[in-house]
Amino acid sequence: MVVASSSTIISNHFWNCDIYDRISCPRTPEQNNMAERKHSHLVKMRLTLMTHSHVPKELDAKMADCSSDTNLLLKEFYIPDYILVPESSVEHLSYTPDCPVIVFINSRSGGQLGGDLLLTYREILNRAQVFDLGEQAPDKVLHRLYGNLERLKSGGDKLAFEIQNRLRLIVAGGDGTASWLLGVVSDLKLEQPPPIATVPLGTGNNLPFSFGWGKKNPGTDRNSVKSFLGEVKKGKAMKIDSWHIVMRMRIPAKGSCDPIAPLELPHSLHAFNRVSDTDSLNREGYHTFRGGFWNYFSMGMDAQVSYAFHSERKLHPEKFKNQLVNQSMYAKHVSTQGWFFASLLHPSSRNIAQLAEVKIMKKPGQWEKLHIPRSIRSIICLNLPSFSGGLNPWGTPSTRKERDRDLTAPFVDDGRIEIVGFVDAWHGLLLLSPKGHGTRLAQAHGVRFKFHKGAMDHTFMRLDGEPWKQPLPVDDDKVVVEISHLGQVNMLATQNCISKSIHDQSSPSAVSHHDEDSSSSDESVDDTEEKRKFGAADTFKLPEDFDNLHFN
Repeated sequence: MVVASSSTIISNHFWNCDIYDRISCPRTPEQNNMAERKHSHLVKMRLTLMTHSHVPKELDAKMADCSSDTNLLLKEFYIPDYILVPESSVEHLSYTPDCPVIVFINSRSGGQLGGDLLLTYREILNRAQVFDLGEQAPDKVLHRLYGNLERLKSGGDKLAFEIQNRLRLIVAGGDGTASWLLGVVSDLKLEQPPPIATVPLGTGNNLPFSFGWGKKNPGTDRNSVKSFLGEVKKGKAMKIDSWHIVMRMRIPAKGSCDPIAPLELPHSLHAFNRVSDTDSLNREGYHTFRGGFWNYFSMGMDAQVSYAFHSERKLHPEKFKNQLVNQSMYAKHVSTQGWFFASLLHPSSRNIAQLAEVKIMKKPGQWEKLHIPRSIRSIICLNLPSFSGGLNPWGTPSTRKERDRDLTAPFVDDGRIEIVGFVDAWHGLLLLSPKGHGTRLAQAHGVRFKFHKGAMDHTFMRLDGEPWKQPLPVDDDKVVVEISHLGQVNMLATQNCISKSIHDQSSPSAVSHHDEDSSSSDESVDDTEEKRKFGAADTFKLPEDFDNLHFN
């Protein structure tokens, strides 16, 4: 018997039947052993099927018997091939998927976990729904998907309408990977952008933690993945602010001022890169860089430590086996760089006040100078309540401080960003205490850094976990970094979400500090076109023969 469809599709159907059989009901240890032997046999059978097109009749019958079981497992999240691959034949489904998903996985994140997670998702979903970010960039994937959806919708395909309306994205990787996808979705400028669930994988995991997905690396077995998919289905869409960052400086007479990533950091150039000569942001005689972030931008001490950590991880990946080891290595860099005794070991030129003048926009269009105490060596512009692995630098101001300093709780969708300073590593350790927080400097709708001429020949910066070394021209007094609000994106939040919405002040929060007696008192320390994309992806362009009325 010659099977019309490809052997790969046949083997995947048979494989999925086994998956359903293995997880559909609890078993005794003896039954589990028998199931594992059966599974091992099916693995060998699958490899055989992938290289042969002739299938025995009894196997063909077995596949037909279990096809309905496969649908029971996959139908909630399933997307048929013809939706994903434009040249595929139309597949008529007898149901509408409740929660169709597209999955992006950084297979290099979390040691071997990224690769294991990729295999598991590809085993229990349509393989065409699951993408390795090391092989396919998300902008190209989503460009193709939404282009095909528009084509099918224009032809009256009802399933295409439902898939687009119900679509959810899953991204597994570090914060930099998640921000990469957020930037791509922002660049698409969709009328109805899909909400995004983040799988914590690697170090940091501030984005997943902020929305209730945890900060520990996930299980990679089928049951763990199935459980996560269930949470994705139940997740609630939540809007968060997007922030645009632009840096402009004169072209230096000597050398380059391009950002220096720590040894081929995968996504740093997606986070922050130089604009092209034809870009509207470009100015003659200047280098202009731009990027976007959703959690934080930082400069100074913390970014320098992060840069050293990422550099060593690239040079010696064998040292970074798990999250506990990673955290201890991070602490080592904090110590060896002298940040526990910063006032003694580092000159005043390392202070933020010596490096740049800071202005903030308290009200639209109104800029005012922000006083930065000379002891501050790290400054963080924070949008979400999670930094450095789940710590909250802003905390929750007391009623008195809210009144006296015109401060509010840190909402993630209020168009304002929190600005926090740190003196040294000991100051950072205060975040581990129940009432600990950094030095609250301000809340603003925009932030502008103007670097002092000749103060330093470089500094360290970080966007959503992606650090880089930023050279500065010593003969230029016009180096400016400006942060401004630019729209919102949709995140998926679980019931454990710690982020707060200004529109839903009853939203769950795991931590509510009232720091009347906190030892880290704040008072104790002396044009639209220019923002049209984040630089995370090429500008989104539909084919010329497309009707783009469905896009904003």
